[in-house]
Amino acid sequence: MEKRMVVTQRDVEARLVPVGTPITIPQDSFVTLTQSLGGNYTVVHNGNMARIDGTDADALGFEPQRLEFEPRADGQIDEAQVWAAMETIFDPEIPVNVVALGLIYKVTIEGHHVMVDMTLTAPGCGMGPVLVDDVKYRVAKVPGVESVTVELVFDPPWSRDKMSEEAQLETGLFF
Repeated sequence: MEKRMVVTQRDVEARLVPVGTPITIPQDSFVTLTQSLGGNYTVVHNGNMARIDGTDADALGFEPQRLEFEPRADGQIDEAQVWAAMETIFDPEIPVNVVALGLIYKVTIEGHHVMVDMTLTAPGCGMGPVLVDDVKYRVAKVPGVESVTVELVFDPPWSRDKMSEEAQLETGLFF
């Protein structure tokens, strides 16, 4: 996407890149849109790079991404919906979702709490806090979820073998 200036249509929550600190960008602010991958938007506001979730795209004048799931009749969390929510999260530098990249190692559900073990493509990845926040935010949209914990784990280390074949083809790593 070409860099372009847009004006926020309403107050919008964002997270500073790469640390993930939450901020609010006020309505009628000028921001420079630098990229949109996986439905999320990276903007520059007051000299700071920030990431706006795709569910808030209307604040930038775009169609928001809808994360809507049918609640289970028993009020419990549907694990398939948790995985589906995580499939909407894309690595900020690679247009592939975190599930297909093999970054999600395990999902555990206890009552209304979801615990996710995930890794990064490299232990020093500066976008780690942002990806962790993305997982927390999106999984919390699943009916029945009251809290989400994400643990970054590096054992076993991530390798391209953890990627789906489709992700390997898309990134040119399949051979």
